[in-house]
Amino acid sequence: MMYSDTSSIGLGGAVKIQAEHLNRNAYIYVRQSSPKQVQHNRESQEIQYRLAQRAEALGWLPEQIRIIDADLGLSGESGRYRQGFQELVTALSLGQVGIVFGYEVSRLARNNSDWYQLLDLAAMFDTLIADYEGIYDPARYNDRLLLGLKGTMSEAELHLIRQRMDAGRMNQVMRGDYRQQLPVGLIRLPNGAVVKDPDDQVRHMIEMIFAKFDELGSCHKVLAYLQTENLLLPRRLWIVGTGQSEIVWRPASDSMVYAILSNPAYAGAFVYGRTQTEKQRRRLGQPGTGRANKPPEEWIHLQHDVYPAYISWERYSANQERMHQNIIQEFSPYYKGNRTQGAARKGAALLQGMVICGMCGCQMIVRYKSTPRYECRSSYTHRRMSVCQNLHAPSIEQVVVEAFFEALRPAQLNALEKVLTVQHVEYQRLAQQWRERIQRAQYDTQLAERQYNIVDPTNRLVSAELERRWEAKLRELQETQAGYERF
Repeated sequence: MMYSDTSSIGLGGAVKIQAEHLNRNAYIYVRQSSPKQVQHNRESQEIQYRLAQRAEALGWLPEQIRIIDADLGLSGESGRYRQGFQELVTALSLGQVGIVFGYEVSRLARNNSDWYQLLDLAAMFDTLIADYEGIYDPARYNDRLLLGLKGTMSEAELHLIRQRMDAGRMNQVMRGDYRQQLPVGLIRLPNGAVVKDPDDQVRHMIEMIFAKFDELGSCHKVLAYLQTENLLLPRRLWIVGTGQSEIVWRPASDSMVYAILSNPAYAGAFVYGRTQTEKQRRRLGQPGTGRANKPPEEWIHLQHDVYPAYISWERYSANQERMHQNIIQEFSPYYKGNRTQGAARKGAALLQGMVICGMCGCQMIVRYKSTPRYECRSSYTHRRMSVCQNLHAPSIEQVVVEAFFEALRPAQLNALEKVLTVQHVEYQRLAQQWRERIQRAQYDTQLAERQYNIVDPTNRLVSAELERRWEAKLRELQETQAGYERF
């Protein structure tokens, strides 16, 4: 049977629809590329949902129409991460689909591998494809050629869109005008200027983290100190859909401490490309995965003196090197240049992480048996040869301790005075944090009281909830005051 050229345009494509198509379901695929489009570009959604009316006009019953909108807010770059697209492919493979509606090719797929997979399945199971322009039969040469061209144009369009967006973003990055999400302790004013947080408690806590790292030398010890002193860390909580944020105080964690110490924004630097996507590390069905931290030499852009600094860049670099040195690793002789010193950890051995093998130059580890021993296992680990050395730890440590005190004796340091000075400074710093916590708790309590007093007491639906909030703030204030007294 011959078809005119106009048979594939609009509803005229109904001539291609046979009874076997009408006996199967019609699938409407709805997709938008980002959550922002889903929230603000509602017209596109309405147009795509109205394809169900077109399916009814072409002969499908309402109960035969399936709408797939699970991929709203997801890019069409790949079908692997789109559950809705996989559902459509599965239905096609089972021969359940008579026609697939998509407002345009780009809604269904933005790359040719997914698009041609869909076309191959549609041709194999005699399924039609429809967009806003017409109805196509992938099993027919002309229709398949036209659909293939549309898929190629859709993929090329995605490349051009991304190219323009990347070029615009990089232009902003190179000028230092790109607006990154700022860490806690820095805020952006309406005119775009970045300043330190006006909240004294937030600033003082950030400064304390850097001061304690200088003193203690490792993230783990800073975390232990915060937990011992029952200190909370500020965290920025973003309110979904508003672009606004608020500061909340949470118990310290290792990730929070590390995030503060490793963020170059606290040194006043604007950095773009600290984390980058590695495609081979992305997990199936999880499009946000594959991000990896990059060393400074691989950052895309670094610009100093953009933000108000809590520490100098030299101090930031020294902190990063110190954290790197805290990693205990074993290296073969080929990696002596990357050897790290290691951080002191629990155990009876005095020199853990600091003993270097005099034979091969690799780092020695501690073996705890009846007595600690320093052992070099580099040759065994990398070449399956016998260990270089296995030394009695107390004998070595005795020599080191004697040498240490011999070196201190000429200096005649007044250790007690120094310790008392450090303790006094530490006490003042902690007392300041507790006073600021009490001031914040007092303000929150007074705010809850004012909110309760404003509402009409007879409106129990509202006043009862505000009363509960006021009581909760009062308990929080009492607990804070009790903690200060114990301190």
